[in-house]
Amino acid sequence: MTSLVPSPVRIIGTGLIGGSLGMALSDAGVEVQVEDVSPGTAALAVELGVGALAEEESPAPALVLVAAPPDVAAALLARALRTWPEAVVADVASVKSTVLDGLRGQTSPEDLRRYIGAHPMAGREVSGVIAARADLFLGRPFVVVPHETTTPDAVSALRGLATEIGSVPTTMDAAAHDIAVAHVSHVPQVMASMLAATLLEPSESALGLAGQGLRDTTRIADSDPRLWVEILGANASAVAQVLGGVREHLDEVMAALETLQGDPDPGTGSRRALAALVAEGNRGVRRIPGKHGGATDAFATVVVLVPDRPGELARLLTEIGQIGVNLEDLRLEHELGRAVGLAHIAIDAAREDLLTRELTERGWRVADA
Repeated sequence: MTSLVPSPVRIIGTGLIGGSLGMALSDAGVEVQVEDVSPGTAALAVELGVGALAEEESPAPALVLVAAPPDVAAALLARALRTWPEAVVADVASVKSTVLDGLRGQTSPEDLRRYIGAHPMAGREVSGVIAARADLFLGRPFVVVPHETTTPDAVSALRGLATEIGSVPTTMDAAAHDIAVAHVSHVPQVMASMLAATLLEPSESALGLAGQGLRDTTRIADSDPRLWVEILGANASAVAQVLGGVREHLDEVMAALETLQGDPDPGTGSRRALAALVAEGNRGVRRIPGKHGGATDAFATVVVLVPDRPGELARLLTEIGQIGVNLEDLRLEHELGRAVGLAHIAIDAAREDLLTRELTERGWRVADA
């Protein structure tokens, strides 16, 4: 079958995203060439199956993907546009306006027509090519970011790439992209890091009380500081705009709490302010797209106690399949010192009673069953 991606593809920068793109494209039968400022990293990428090492005698690429931080992406793009005058050249940095503005000053208007921005909306808390995965992009949005003179061939090439690696292509301009990722990626990183930073103060015994809620809200805090300095700096305007709204909410919460400390009179409205904030959060969460698109899917969650023994979770999942219920999502909660874990199983709400009844009859302990 003919690939949707022009070949060969040269990937410049073999970290998590560049490495994962190379693996996914290689698995799809695309010829991939890898290049990295670190020869050791490039060699490791080749061993891991990202692609073949780029050599001087390698054929000219039809598509170049620059997978580098925003602060160096523009220079690498300009070099690629000069070196391969027939190639479509793209970057996959997480900020687009800064890269485009930087590139405008380093390349000709004619070459700029072959440039297109892109941003696969996927990642992990761990970095580097050693963490790369071919399935990283499956089902994830892949933002294609053309500018006013981008050629139709470039747009087609990037949308084809997104489809080939199992992503869902969507098209946005650079400014809209940057404010969007400030909301859904960059500000969440700041908030998670701020929350996790408060955990430097409590005692070990206090931290021993931590539950899944704290783990959920701080998971992404364990990220690469150097990378995030570059990302936040490159998208400073959009991030500051979103954080301004966060600050307003925080000021309201602080004012309400100060009032409740000094005057717990129900008539002050402080409780109403706190309730309104939580209610707004409820509405915001419901706007996050669910598994099948649109607003958050109306799944029910069945919580099952799973003994901490080899094979028990596999047995549970097998029996759910035997019952004939489709597993939509799964989250495990296992706290220190407990002999059981909690499996939070998301299913079609219409199947909740069936699954609860059948699992109980098979000897599983279902919470509140």
